[in-house]
Amino acid sequence: MDSGLKLAAPRSRAEHLAAALEERIRNRALEPGALVGTLPSLREETGYARATVSEAVRLLRERGVLEIRPGRTGGLFVTEPSPVVRLRHTLLTVGEQPSAVMDAIELRDHLEGLIDIGAARCRTPDDVAELRELVRRMENSTDWDGFMRANWALHERIAAICPNAMARAVYIGTLGHLSSTASSRFDEDEAAAAAYRADRLRVHAELVEAIAKGDLAAVWHAVTKHNN
Repeated sequence: MDSGLKLAAPRSRAEHLAAALEERIRNRALEPGALVGTLPSLREETGYARATVSEAVRLLRERGVLEIRPGRTGGLFVTEPSPVVRLRHTLLTVGEQPSAVMDAIELRDHLEGLIDIGAARCRTPDDVAELRELVRRMENSTDWDGFMRANWALHERIAAICPNAMARAVYIGTLGHLSSTASSRFDEDEAAAAAYRADRLRVHAELVEAIAKGDLAAVWHAVTKHNN
């Protein structure tokens, strides 16, 4: 493997690494069955902890990008791309176009209800506990970047609960583009910024509690407030 993964976008370190590995696979046009590396080689290359690398690999396995083969000749290998994976790669290409941010926002808003309703129908107690923890991360963020990282992580975790794989792929693709282009500054005065953050926190907390209760009407109400 060459050195210097391009870690220039998403949210957590694990997401950074997952995105970088996907980019490596695309840029090298790696075929299904091609070796991407091993857990130890990725830890050595990136300097990330075992837990971070393992989480990145877990994300890519869930997305159908990588598979783990055990044994002396094992490692991380490229999987046969499913329609969902091909769709995600198409979204990344679209993201290079000038109007992509507005397109991503419009598409995400249209999908928000479908994703959140799916999550409300399929959530488990463990899902709910993790969603509430992400809301707490938003609340405890000390700066705008931290707040937004927690926000993206919350939406991606909600999407992971939704059983519609195709909608989930499109939705997460829009989140990836929006999170990589989001401004790290808030150009209003301090009071306006605090009020805005408080409002967004309330909306997301309300959405999570509606999902937790499985209250579909409350979910739709929260989605409407969220998109406005």
